[in-house]
Amino acid sequence: MHHTFDIGGEPHAIWLSRSPEGYRLALAEGGSAAVSLAQTRGGEGRLTVDGSSEPIAYVVEGDTVHIHLRGRSYAVRYVDPLVALAVEADTAGHHIARAPMPGVVVSVRAVVGERVAAGAVVAVIESMKLETTIRAAQDGIVEKIHVRAGESFDRDAALVTLSREDS
Repeated sequence: MHHTFDIGGEPHAIWLSRSPEGYRLALAEGGSAAVSLAQTRGGEGRLTVDGSSEPIAYVVEGDTVHIHLRGRSYAVRYVDPLVALAVEADTAGHHIARAPMPGVVVSVRAVVGERVAAGAVVAVIESMKLETTIRAAQDGIVEKIHVRAGESFDRDAALVTLSREDS
């Protein structure tokens, strides 16, 4: 399964699959390893990568895991795949909510000209009998609605465009 993590401000695409050792981790940049984490007590454990084991301390804070390994600290933030796939900023600063998968529009909750806050529901879509809520990525004004209820769309189709509010 594909995951994206932000490590030090840089996104990293990682594929994880089950393996006899725990998981097989493959990086988009190349390279792979067998990985597992055995918790020894709350917030502490042993991280094993390709047979080499190290003590690790960690704290989970929302989407971020703070890790202490080999005398160094790291903040690893999980990037929600719907957010990563569904939001794109264009060169004019508009944010375009895009379809993370093909499907059908269940409802459009935004109206052109409406001011919306980050996190506000702008549309609801359905794909493979699963409803997904599409939310505004930023505060802004609904500039354009590209779809209507009942309409089919492909993956990456533009759903709603937001422009930044003038300050």
